Amino acid sequence: MSQAASHNQAWPKRFIEEIRRREKVVRIFPNRESAYRLVGALCAETHEEWSTGRRYLDMNEYFDWKSTQQEEESKAEERAEPVAVVA
Repeated sequence: MSQAASHNQAWPKRFIEEIRRREKVVRIFPNRESAYRLVGALCAETHEEWSTGRRYLDMNEYFDWKSTQQEEESKAEERAEPVAVVA
């Protein structure tokens, strides 16, 4: 299993552990909605971390790959023989 695959499988476990840790701090929830708010707050916090700072994919690698692909395509088109148009 690759490191990326193991990371993808590990994040739900860490997320649940964080919910449990925060649950121990609160100890007793007065109602179901308060538990939902705790989980929602953690979801929002996690989303913010992902959208602002922590990136697991480096887009520069993608852009380098994309430009290489475009260069190879243009070279292949230059080497291709012209096609005769028959009317």
